[in-house]
Amino acid sequence: MLVVEHLTKVYEDGTVALKDVSFTVDDGEFLVIIGLSGSGKSTLLRCINRLIEPTEGRILWNGVDITQASEAEMRRIRREIGMIFQHFNLVERSSVLTNVLTGRLGYLPSWWSLINYFPEREKERAMAALERVGIADKAHNRADALSGGQKQRVGIARALMQEPKMILADEPVASLDPVLAHSILGYLETLNQEQGITVLCSLHYLDLVQRYATKVIGLRDGRLVYEGTGEQIRNITDEEFKQVYGQEAQRLSVGG
Repeated sequence: MLVVEHLTKVYEDGTVALKDVSFTVDDGEFLVIIGLSGSGKSTLLRCINRLIEPTEGRILWNGVDITQASEAEMRRIRREIGMIFQHFNLVERSSVLTNVLTGRLGYLPSWWSLINYFPEREKERAMAALERVGIADKAHNRADALSGGQKQRVGIARALMQEPKMILADEPVASLDPVLAHSILGYLETLNQEQGITVLCSLHYLDLVQRYATKVIGLRDGRLVYEGTGEQIRNITDEEFKQVYGQEAQRLSVGG
């Protein structure tokens, strides 16, 4: 279980990105975070694995306080938390296989990556992850030769190498067309339903939220302004919608 308690993040320039945010995520949930650009979605996800340091509050992952964890403890914790990025975050000049193998670095001596050494068993594991997302045939291509949808599948395969219990997906389909968006979210849904991996995903379009979420939280100006089940988001009222997106928002013209 993930428990976020009174989480606040204030950047050095004084920007308040998150203000007193609290919520829980049960194991096996597909939680979607909605809100306008700048509402705090990315900051929240990056605080959870401490890519960004929170200013106040606590984040408990299976009873362990992530906000108080040492660097060595965070290395262990991050093994259980995969991360998928909007802009893929791949090493473009490296092969697809090498990019996927980097997801295993939390389990291996760090110096192995410096000499690009990975045991055969890890290469087999990486090929199995690529097979799972349907692009094993691209294993030896350079990452920069792939389409956006293929790059995001590499990102999912890389996260799978961690054998994660939770995946954080930061706007994973924002740069993809609707068909590819459903393809990527379908992979995440399969991992969620078949392997019980908890998913926290920020999404831009409300129709995708309504299709995939089992639970939803909405942020506006860094504050939690909406919380509901998948059923509730499918029946969101105009008043609830405008709490998240503003009084001028129109459902047909503004996504999640």
